[in-house]
Amino acid sequence: MALCYRKSKKGIAVGIGFSAGIMLVISVLELLPEAVETSNLSSTLAATVLGAFLIFSLNIIIPHIHYGKEKGKLSWQVKTAYLIAFGLILHDFPEGFAMANSYIYSPALGWLMAISIAVHNIPEEFAMAVPLVLTKKKGALIGLAVLSGLSEPLGAVFGLVACNVAPALNPLFMAFAAGAMIFVSLHELFPMAKKYKQLSLFTLGIGLSLAVYLGLSFFF
Repeated sequence: MALCYRKSKKGIAVGIGFSAGIMLVISVLELLPEAVETSNLSSTLAATVLGAFLIFSLNIIIPHIHYGKEKGKLSWQVKTAYLIAFGLILHDFPEGFAMANSYIYSPALGWLMAISIAVHNIPEEFAMAVPLVLTKKKGALIGLAVLSGLSEPLGAVFGLVACNVAPALNPLFMAFAAGAMIFVSLHELFPMAKKYKQLSLFTLGIGLSLAVYLGLSFFF
């Protein structure tokens, strides 16, 4: 996709909208209601805020670039790709954590989470790939793609360990993961959409994410 659409602002805007929409929908309509039903409202809210605060803190501690804040000069593009990759590693970890906890709670919910997040990851990886495609550094592209991809199963392993150590806290782990994903959507993806100034296409992407969510919900 990066090879074909690296200069398509319209395609990127739709992808950003889809990515933000699917994360928010899954968090708000699936993870949080399940957590409230199994636990209680106050504990769920506390875990959600804690998840968002943790990712906020890591954003300050670990240097990375927000999606869309790319420099125009060629000499900056490799650095941009590396910084975006660090951001992906930071953000994919709680997604893996959410998938593991969701599957333990309900296999159907786990499958819904896994497929939705997999589709959502496409525009994120696209943002990292474009600078390296422009510089023709395919080796770096493959290496960073693999590295960022491995952070998600690592998060899943931590989720499985956490549920085995404290299974009663699984609903709060889901709320924690939801808070992390909500923060990523609002802090990273919406500012990127503003940069591309394609509000209608961004909204279209959100609409497509809702359609995909409804379709997946029908099967799971």
